[in-house]
Amino acid sequence: MARRSALSIRIVEGRNLPAKDITGSSDPYCIVKIDDEAIIRTATVWKTLSPFWGEEYEVQLQPGFHSISIYVMDEDALSRDDIIGKVCITRDMLAEHPKGYSGWMSLSEVDPDEEVQGEIHLRVEVLGSQVSRRLRCSVLEARDLARKDRNGASDPFVRLRYNGKTQESTVVKKSCYPRWNETFEFELAEPAEEKLCVEVWDWDLVGRNDFLGKVVFSVQGLEAAGQEEGWFRLCPDKSKPTEDERRGSLGSLQLQVKLRDETVLPSHCYQPLVQLLCQEVKLGRQDGQVHLVTLLDETTTAECRQEVAINLVKLFLGQGLVKEFLDLLFELELAKPCEPNTLFRSNSLASKSMESFLKVTGMPYLHFVLGPTITRVFEEKKYVELDPGKVEIKDVGCSGLHRVQTEGEVIEQGRQHLQSYLGELLDAIVRSAPACPPLIRAAFRQLFQRVGERFPQHQHAKFVAVTSFLCLRFFSPAVMTPKLFQLRAAHADARTSRTLLLLAKAIQLVGNMEPAAGRAKETWLSPLLPALQEGTARMRDFITRLVGTEEDKGEEEGEGRPLGPSPAVVKEGMLLVHKTRGKGPLLAAAAGKKLHFCLTAESLSFGKSPGAERIGAIALGDILAAEKVEEKSFGSSHVMQVVYMATGGQQETAYLQCKCVNELNQWLSALRKVCGNNPRVLRSYHPGVFRGDKWSCCHQRDRTGLGCDRTRHGVTLQDWSDPLEPTVEAQRLFQHLQGLRGTLRDKYWELQEPEAARNGPRGEDAALPEGLSRLLAVLGELERCHRRELPPPPGPALLRLQTYTAATSEAISGGTTGGLIKALLGVPLVALLMVTLLTVTLLPPLRVLLGPFLVASPVALLVA
Repeated sequence: MARRSALSIRIVEGRNLPAKDITGSSDPYCIVKIDDEAIIRTATVWKTLSPFWGEEYEVQLQPGFHSISIYVMDEDALSRDDIIGKVCITRDMLAEHPKGYSGWMSLSEVDPDEEVQGEIHLRVEVLGSQVSRRLRCSVLEARDLARKDRNGASDPFVRLRYNGKTQESTVVKKSCYPRWNETFEFELAEPAEEKLCVEVWDWDLVGRNDFLGKVVFSVQGLEAAGQEEGWFRLCPDKSKPTEDERRGSLGSLQLQVKLRDETVLPSHCYQPLVQLLCQEVKLGRQDGQVHLVTLLDETTTAECRQEVAINLVKLFLGQGLVKEFLDLLFELELAKPCEPNTLFRSNSLASKSMESFLKVTGMPYLHFVLGPTITRVFEEKKYVELDPGKVEIKDVGCSGLHRVQTEGEVIEQGRQHLQSYLGELLDAIVRSAPACPPLIRAAFRQLFQRVGERFPQHQHAKFVAVTSFLCLRFFSPAVMTPKLFQLRAAHADARTSRTLLLLAKAIQLVGNMEPAAGRAKETWLSPLLPALQEGTARMRDFITRLVGTEEDKGEEEGEGRPLGPSPAVVKEGMLLVHKTRGKGPLLAAAAGKKLHFCLTAESLSFGKSPGAERIGAIALGDILAAEKVEEKSFGSSHVMQVVYMATGGQQETAYLQCKCVNELNQWLSALRKVCGNNPRVLRSYHPGVFRGDKWSCCHQRDRTGLGCDRTRHGVTLQDWSDPLEPTVEAQRLFQHLQGLRGTLRDKYWELQEPEAARNGPRGEDAALPEGLSRLLAVLGELERCHRRELPPPPGPALLRLQTYTAATSEAISGGTTGGLIKALLGVPLVALLMVTLLTVTLLPPLRVLLGPFLVASPVALLVA
């Protein structure tokens, strides 16, 4: 069993952002931080106050994260980027929206006193007798504090406040991982109603000190517990005005965020569900019976259909049955009343599954076909416009001839450029039939044959069915927004974006196989009509070759075994190797050089260039950790470290610099995925470097000692090239189907007997088909397996006692009498008397020593 948290984030767009540049505009981008660690940076959208990003990410997290912060920044070339505002989403807010949050959120100001992060290690206890009692706080260490100084670090010290008195620790210079090991004591006030406040500050020689966060303890709670020790998360200063009060006209963000807290059982638990689904796919469609896939399609809402489709596609890819699954969907879709000219234009499960299938298995093919043309469009930046209502003469002035081009000349020039791009792209598509993955060709061959059999009098329909997916749902969206398909690292500017839009529209018209219909809607496309007609003929020939009846040899060899996106190269690129005093094989050969690194399923190797001979390599089994490095270590915030075991058995570290935060996190994610099962992975590490005689992060002098921060092996980014995870896909399908148990039964009777369904749903005793009955039984057994893995819920008496304890603590710490009275009224008299006896009449030393045991256990047993 494994517990994991998956966070899906889609940053859609912004609106009404303030202008940060002298031009009256901004160049906005977003930084996504999870618990104050930067994970994602969107591309910059230039010169706009209403940017559109449309970027989607899925992050695997360690359970227990607290919040997500999305900062909107304005990029500046000559100075530090400006902060426009931020949106903060807590874990509790996401828990209130189990189906995900979607909507607009207003940006709030960024208050330096709220930009806190990190944890502090404390031990707090109450000592002494009834005559003289003391409050002792041992300040041990802290980790991952906010960086407030220009050198990329802070100079932290601790300030303790209690009963009007203040004490301070020493200052640790240039460290976000300080170690104090200091102890402070206060005389305990009577009655002990005060709070102990532990604040962390950054010391500054000039100007005021910077606030780094605080932890507050209730002294009454400490008396009951006797002692508290552990790592405590630093919190912001809540005494300032709330976020809503400070919210101004900073604009807003449209977001879609969904959190999944998943408990993934061992794979054998999901075998009955997987086997049932596979069996249903193999049986295929049977006349007169309602198929399980039909029930799933009919009961799944439009909001969930894309997610369910990709889960099903990945599940059947892992089982080697995706071709049969898609064929079943085509058959079921064609069995419905439909018109040949509207085939697969809706967002049905068949359409979404085929679209997801192309993205999962066809991204390398997409890059191979579209990459050169997209690169050319971005590099040339030609002005292309065919709509007379949008022609801008000033943008194409011909200064060499001392005249301005006419509207007709601008349109003719745009037609020539667009026709050139379209011709190049069609050439690439026509030549790409042999390069198309055999599995995609097989799926299109099935689709082609099914539609031809369904509409024998409309042979044109089978070509349109293929192009409706290949052109309209795959090629055209990638041409329009290449950043979202990883074809480019940045969004296009306004001129390039318009060119891409016209090119995507041309591909759509070619894919419709009837360019004249498009001309009727937009008459200004008429200059492009000859090129579109020629493209339609070429596309028809391409489809004929693509779905040729001859079986591809590679496909025959791969028949019957699981197929999926498992590329030989996981990640590759140029990285700078920083010099250190280490003498490991990697550092000795490559220190100070920029080399090409290649990560595969066996090793992390490097050479001078992509095609050059490999200089050296690290076996994946020898990699112990892949983590970030502090900015102050090398003067860059995009450095990672790969800790590995060298040949001689000693531990070495390679420091590799990436070009941006996205590349950094992509490398870290790829390394963590391929090394996730290594038995020797580290649990702690040093985020700094060892210089002179100590670590730059925590100033420890023991080079081989334990690290000062915890490793983050569980934080990864989801990617289309990731290996398949059958148990995760099965778990997500189970969660979806579990929520449809009652709906599946009702929908079956509605589809099986439409007239009888009007009289109301059938009871649970009504006979169901074997497939649906088995599915409901399998879901029930899986639910019981999950229930066995969860801790048992508390009994009624213990639950009342826990509610009383929590409410009392909250009422006391908050100073509210009403909450305390409300808590007391919900407790049985026996429990109230016992709590009073134990907390008031016992001697203080005995109460301090045995308080937690006496208050919790005997009362709980007595009340139960």
